[in-house]
Amino acid sequence: MNLRPMLRDLAAILGHGHRGALRAYLVWAVVYGVLQGVATALAVPLLKSLLSDDTAGALRWLAAMAVAVALTCAAGHTQAMKGFEVALTVLTSTHRRVGDHVGALPVGWFSAERVGRLSRVVTDGTVQVGGLFAHLLTPLVVGLATPATIAVAALLLDWRLGVAMLVCAPLLLVVFGWSARLVGKGDELSDAAAVEAANRVVEFARHQRTLRALGRTARGHRPLDEAIDRQHSAGRRAMWLSVPGVLAGGFATQFAFTVLLLVGVLLALGGDVDPVALVAVLALAARFTGPLAELSALSGAVRMAHNDVRRIAEVLEQEPLPEPETTAELPRPGEVELSGVTFGYGGDPVLRDVSLRVPPRTMTALVGASGSGKTTVTRLIARFWDARAGTVRVGGADVRQQRTEDLMAQIAVVFQDVYLFDDTLEANVRAGRPDATDEQVREAGRLAGVAEIVERLPHGWATRVGEGGAALSGGERQRVSIARAIVKDAPVVLLDEATAALDAENERYVQAAMRTLLERSTVLVIAHRLPTVVAADQIVVLDGCGVAERGTHAELLAANGRYAAFWRERDRARGWRLTSAR
Repeated sequence: MNLRPMLRDLAAILGHGHRGALRAYLVWAVVYGVLQGVATALAVPLLKSLLSDDTAGALRWLAAMAVAVALTCAAGHTQAMKGFEVALTVLTSTHRRVGDHVGALPVGWFSAERVGRLSRVVTDGTVQVGGLFAHLLTPLVVGLATPATIAVAALLLDWRLGVAMLVCAPLLLVVFGWSARLVGKGDELSDAAAVEAANRVVEFARHQRTLRALGRTARGHRPLDEAIDRQHSAGRRAMWLSVPGVLAGGFATQFAFTVLLLVGVLLALGGDVDPVALVAVLALAARFTGPLAELSALSGAVRMAHNDVRRIAEVLEQEPLPEPETTAELPRPGEVELSGVTFGYGGDPVLRDVSLRVPPRTMTALVGASGSGKTTVTRLIARFWDARAGTVRVGGADVRQQRTEDLMAQIAVVFQDVYLFDDTLEANVRAGRPDATDEQVREAGRLAGVAEIVERLPHGWATRVGEGGAALSGGERQRVSIARAIVKDAPVVLLDEATAALDAENERYVQAAMRTLLERSTVLVIAHRLPTVVAADQIVVLDGCGVAERGTHAELLAANGRYAAFWRERDRARGWRLTSAR
């Protein structure tokens, strides 16, 4: 049973500042196990003295055993306190360490599967790792140190018995390791199925309105039903995987004790060990196999705990985006530029050698079919990922030469799918700029049409909007999102056009707010609606992993290329005529 990988992962989770505490705990656990072995070994001469009527010798050995037992108790208490200290450190610092590390990871890392895994890691995982020190690691270390000490003592008593113990120990550890691997494999299957089921449950809860509109209940939501079925199947398979290992571990322990018993009996029958010493030898053999039997029972649980440790360590091993200590100078505030950018999500490139420039205080509309890379462009500008090749500049400086907080201070992002925090309406607007004054928040709310919402709510700005903004309509949430961007007053606004699915009233407010943004910021908009496209100072058409066309609305219509085809298609869909468009 190899403890080194788990201890290495534990050290990584604790961090440099707490590794000394882990080492101290482990040293004291080893001392505790060794002293247990010494105290047990002293029983052999004590028994021999008692059975040989050597009272003086028995008293001497009894005194030595008493000292060993007292030292064992002291070491046990010390290692327990050290273990509790490390466990408390894990429970109190792991969430902070994981949170700080996750905050430095590229936003693109946060896929649905990883978010589900992260949720499980920071809840169940940290609790399991904290309990590792109280319930598993000490018995494990003692279960190795005590038999090793007893084997050394047996070598001093009779080398043949000692050799028998040393031969049995590796065989037992091999069996325990095999058992642990089976249990660990089952735990991995169960964990993967549990993460999927948890994600499906959250999905089912969040999208109740859509599901009920489709007439789907809990029994009718097939993805959830299938995920739960897979979880049950994985649990059964994990159980059956553990059974052979548990049986093999128990059998191997009993086999080792039987071998030691036979060796002792043969030594006694051969006259090499007197019957009095045989009794002590048998006691030593029993004490040798006892901790190993406990190891057999713990091997599977230890492997499962190591899986939890490894999952936390894997999160901490994810490489954050590198950033400089100081941000480079920004010679052209408000300017956005992509130069020879190539990027893909792990496979074929979505963008290949893309170059475009958005001058300050202008609006550029990104147009293209679904999957053409429009959203990817905005994500690279916000540095959700780094480009494979080429350079992305904001304010005239490479985004890789800017600290995250300095880059994001230049950018406001308005998503089409708005998420509001379970807080007050004012707090959600203020999230765009926490140090904004009340007057600035109110003015942003007025420009974005949030003030009209405030007038209708019972508690005004202090009204809580619910998780995800459930207390507001989709259009109202979009107004709050626009207000965030206005109050942030960033030089660059990335806009996944917010009016694509709004009713007329909400669209009117959002369009007015967008005009406010254009007066003070550079706007890059993923355009879906024709009025937004026409109003742009520059239109960039993405197709075939690159820029297919660029120009003004009139220039692109005159070119009669992809944009003109796009325009005619949208025009037919709306029933418009283009008699004056050219």
